[in-house]
Formats: sequence, C-alpha cells, structure tokens
Amino acid sequence: METNQELKRRVAFLESRLDQFESELSYVNQLLLACGFPEGVASLKYTIEDLLSEEVSEGPSSGDKPHTFDF
Repeated sequence: METNQELKRRVAFLESRLDQFESELSYVNQLLLACGFPEGVASLKYTIEDLLSEEVSEGPSSGDKPHTFDF
C-alpha cells in the first residue's frame, strides 16, 4: 500500500500530466480553428464520424482495402 507521501507525489504527477494534455488539446484546437474547422476539435470529430459512416454505408470500392486503425 502506498504511503500518504507517495500518493501526494502521484497526484502531483497526474495533475502535471493533465495540464500538459489540456495545453496540447488547446493548441490543436487553435490549429484546427485556423485551418477552417469552425468549432475546432468538435468539428473535426464530426467530420471524421461523417466520413467513416459514409465509407461504411458505401462499402469499400473494388480494389480498395478497408481502413484499419492501430491505437
């Protein structure tokens, strides 16, 4: 079991990581706004979902391989 000191250190580390992720997300959002996505990340997500749903409903074209994503 972790001591109180270790838990505080872990919380501080996680808070720092969260700040980094929030800063990065804000920067990406600004870039998307500058590139013409009117709502930034939200517009990008909508566009991707729309493209993927079109691809699924149309099916792969002859000779095209379906997309795979490795996350």
